[in-house]
Amino acid sequence: MSTYYEREDLLKFAEIGQEAPELAEKFFAYYQSVFAEGELSEREKALIALAVAHAVQCPYCIDAYTQACLEKGASPGEMTEAVHVACAIRGGASLVHGMQMRRLMQKLSL
Repeated sequence: MSTYYEREDLLKFAEIGQEAPELAEKFFAYYQSVFAEGELSEREKALIALAVAHAVQCPYCIDAYTQACLEKGASPGEMTEAVHVACAIRGGASLVHGMQMRRLMQKLSL
């Protein structure tokens, strides 16, 4: 079945810099720096990235960070829990914005 997202595109990601190589080089250098071992381990960063990938609903990122998490030793349970954290934050953010609705309802009802 054909979809909008093609997994092969992820393998061609470096081609995004063909028309603006200097910007692509800067982005990829930054990207590598972000995911290098630091205060957080590479494994922890991959779990965070997996959760964020689900929150922003990027299938390319989900593919990439599912693989990265497994390669860095994350368990399926840890990965699933990270996705639930993203779900809770995204859901909570939607709910708390309901306060804006409530405030406007009260204002308009007066």
